[in-house]
Amino acid sequence: MPRGDKSSYTDKQKRKAEHIEEGYEKRGVGEKEAERRAWATVNAETGGGKKSGSGRGKAENHAPSRKGGHKGGAASAGRTAAQRSASAKKAAATRKRNAAAH
Repeated sequence: MPRGDKSSYTDKQKRKAEHIEEGYEKRGVGEKEAERRAWATVNAETGGGKKSGSGRGKAENHAPSRKGGHKGGAASAGRTAAQRSASAKKAAATRKRNAAAH
């Protein structure tokens, strides 16, 4: 089986990788990098490609998916109170403007 062959993955794993990839692309990550990260996450959660079947394999570990939310918090932790306040005011103005438009 050549490297990168996804035939041993279940349909659920393929759907999950596609969904994760779309999320990364929506946040501005490049197409190839998004695909690489998505499959890395699926492999970390499920232990790689598997065939379905009752009683086969191990339970999924969802920690890699949750990890992203924790890593994102570090960005705001490094900002000053004034920077966070300015960002919040800008966000509030945007929400107000969008509400008026709709």
